[in-house]
Amino acid sequence: MDYTAQLDAALNRLHEEGRYRTFIDIERTNGQYPHAIWKRPDGTEQPITVWCGNDYLGMGQHPVVLEAMHEALDATGAGSGGTRNISGTTIYHKRLEEELADLHGKEAALLFTSAYIANDATLSTLPKLFPGLIIYSDSLNHASMIEGIRRNGGAKRIFRHNDLDHLREMMTADDPAAPKLIAFESIYSMDGDFGPIEAICDIADEFGALTYLDEVHAVGMYGPRGGGVAERDRLLHRIDIVNGTLAKAFGVMGGYIAASDKMCDAIRSYAPGFIFTTSLPPAVAAGAAASVAHLKRDQALREQHQTQAGILKLRLKGLGLPIIDHGTHIVPVIVGDPVHTKQLSDMLLDGYGIYVQPINFPTVPRGTERLRFTPSPVHGPREMDHLVNAMDELWSHCALNRAELTA
Repeated sequence: MDYTAQLDAALNRLHEEGRYRTFIDIERTNGQYPHAIWKRPDGTEQPITVWCGNDYLGMGQHPVVLEAMHEALDATGAGSGGTRNISGTTIYHKRLEEELADLHGKEAALLFTSAYIANDATLSTLPKLFPGLIIYSDSLNHASMIEGIRRNGGAKRIFRHNDLDHLREMMTADDPAAPKLIAFESIYSMDGDFGPIEAICDIADEFGALTYLDEVHAVGMYGPRGGGVAERDRLLHRIDIVNGTLAKAFGVMGGYIAASDKMCDAIRSYAPGFIFTTSLPPAVAAGAAASVAHLKRDQALREQHQTQAGILKLRLKGLGLPIIDHGTHIVPVIVGDPVHTKQLSDMLLDGYGIYVQPINFPTVPRGTERLRFTPSPVHGPREMDHLVNAMDELWSHCALNRAELTA
């Protein structure tokens, strides 16, 4: 076996399809986000505006968060020093878990190093706790949910995206006595559409199923205290397990689940992804706790975020661009071809200092390749004008004119 040739072939396939992912090196400057510096491969630097980041509310540079992190760093040092069960549980981890449990109206929360790990570890562990468990998963669930469900060794059913009739049909066909769980999201990040939480909870009640809700793209941004769409819709009490992230609206790093005390205790005790992983640095946990606590009170920041998203969608629609608008903060512009998407992304970066990463297959279906913009309260009128004017010029007048892009 020529291993190098095999690697070359695999990478060449991505290049030929226009799906090869290019990472750009950027330097964020405290207090200036979404502005950053692009470190070009040739060693030069260019100022850019980040339009694809997940620091949705700019909390990654908020003084409350930074102060808490500095205090914890000075008090404890850098790392946690171990896994949670071997010296890696500190007062900062416990304080954060208490904030998260309170945020979602649950008895307990369990902290992981990322929301990906939280989903993977929890969903792969549940069949150990409920032998014979059948998991019903929305077809557009995140890769972390898919991976956890795939490798848990239990039964799984994939229902068409947000298709309640298909879900009910599948559940009706299964053994009524079998333990069941429905796994879905509150906001699906690629199209920005909502999951039908209340209707799924009704079906779960009908069939005696648990509910598992991924609120990664909603925590901090929806609900009167940032508890997500389920809090906004007053449905938290009907959700058995909530998954969330600390790396998006809360601006730091980490993931978690919130659930009953017994559920969190069982996952803590059985999930290898929790047991054998070094815990987050105390400074990170401290910053996240400060961010969660602050956003429980800062409704104005959430409202400003929604206003900015609404303005951007309205202005891009005014240009006639093919955007998807489901009423959330996510603004996808459909290009429909991987090569053109990459070219448009490159031209925005090179010519305008606008950084938006192309989204291609397998993250989205072929033919729906897109640029996904994530406006925030720190994207002001100047940044908005610059982006809209750049999209208008490129879409209308450049080699990638509108007809070619939508062909």
